[in-house]
Amino acid sequence: MNLLKSHARKSVLVGLLFFVFHISATAQNGEQLFKQNCASCHAIDKVLAGPALGGVLNRGPWAEDKKHLYEWVHNPAGFMAKDPYTQGLKAQFGSVMPGFPQLKEGEIDAIIDHVMNPRTAGPKTPSGVPAEDHSGQNALIFGIISLVLAIIALILMQVNSNLKKLSDDHEGIQRPEAVPFYRNKIYIALLALVLFVVGGYYVAKGAINLGRQQGYAPTQPIYFSHKVHAGINQINCLYCHGGAWESKHAGIPTLNVCMNCHEVVNEYTGGPDKYEMKDEKGNVINGTAEIQKLYEYAGFTPGPGAQWDPAKAKSPEWVKIHNLPDHVYFNHAQHTRVGNVQCQTCHGNIQTMDKVSQQAELSMGWCINCHRETKVNFNTDSTGNRFYSLYEKFHNDIKAGKMDSVTVENIGGLECQKCHY
Repeated sequence: MNLLKSHARKSVLVGLLFFVFHISATAQNGEQLFKQNCASCHAIDKVLAGPALGGVLNRGPWAEDKKHLYEWVHNPAGFMAKDPYTQGLKAQFGSVMPGFPQLKEGEIDAIIDHVMNPRTAGPKTPSGVPAEDHSGQNALIFGIISLVLAIIALILMQVNSNLKKLSDDHEGIQRPEAVPFYRNKIYIALLALVLFVVGGYYVAKGAINLGRQQGYAPTQPIYFSHKVHAGINQINCLYCHGGAWESKHAGIPTLNVCMNCHEVVNEYTGGPDKYEMKDEKGNVINGTAEIQKLYEYAGFTPGPGAQWDPAKAKSPEWVKIHNLPDHVYFNHAQHTRVGNVQCQTCHGNIQTMDKVSQQAELSMGWCINCHRETKVNFNTDSTGNRFYSLYEKFHNDIKAGKMDSVTVENIGGLECQKCHY
């Protein structure tokens, strides 16, 4: 019985230690989620590609109802269609925030808590420069203190066991010899169970991530900056990727699309703002030299009266960035044209990228969450898609007040055969 009690106490201690370390690991979730999903376009205390997020709950429609913020984060384009405040943000910053349907309301709350809490924004020095953030150090110190307390607790338990043995020996109580821990079946079983759970977790996590390329940013034969083309020069995405509006594939623009402009534009000056393109290491990219690479592929020699001959062209071997498994069906036109999904929803703020990387995880769960959250335009007048008039039941339910909107899930967006061959 005493042996069982001892093991029970140790099991409770292990559980408490797990809880302590779990709290320590999740304390920074808001900051981590902010860095993963928001920091590329937002800061807490200054304007970047988007507005500063400090005090975000004190302005906009979410100042009245926090649920509006969830709607905005999950489906910005759909929310903006009915909200003048976010329409003003688009007019001010020139683009719409991509949707994050994969974020749960609790995760959004964690991000908001991070940007609303003055301590997480970091105090400022007398010169006005933000002080160094020590939150990571605090978490480390907390973890070390927890580990020290755990060691002290184990020592005290061992001292208690030794005192109990001395007391029993003094009173003449015979106790069996203690079994070494490496031969104790209970310890061996617990260790095997822990290894099985931890190993299984990492194996499953690794298997789930097989084939995923979030963050993938390969080097291309020509350094093409989407920030310069789609951002600074405001070239519409569909000018180069017209297939995204008409067909399954967005397609890679042919050389004649590039040469429509670069037959005349033969050097990069940086524009009025003298913008310098830089690679991931901070090295300045020579835009004019990249245009010369294009000419080499096109077989074009610039000069007075020069004309481009497409017969001499050789297409660059572009490296595809966004890849889906062969058994997955995805139709660009169905999303961009029918669903009015913005390019940034899947590709991130492409207009701010010099070197393109895969922003979304493009997993099955990510797609399903988007289908569950994204509302469809059910209006049957000239502003909506008349195809949805086929769903008479939903129209009647909306008119009767039984439902206020219809998501992609309601019209079969979670059926396996919709996305899988």
